[in-house]
Amino acid sequence: MQSITLRDEYIKLGQALKAAGLVSSGVEAKCVIQDGLVSVNGEVDTRRGRKLRENDVISYDGEEVIIKGNSNDN
Repeated sequence: MQSITLRDEYIKLGQALKAAGLVSSGVEAKCVIQDGLVSVNGEVDTRRGRKLRENDVISYDGEEVIIKGNSNDN
């Protein structure tokens, strides 16, 4: 399982798919999300703007990515 480290309080689902290298573009992210191919914490989510926070897990095409918190937060 790979991970993405947050820079801010959250990352949007479409951005996370791109950051993880699971899709090549925002347009591709939009399509796979709207087609119901992406899960967040085990449930299909069709909202491209879904805010992902620390410990959320996204799944797409057999790959899982966990969202890690920013280690600079105190």
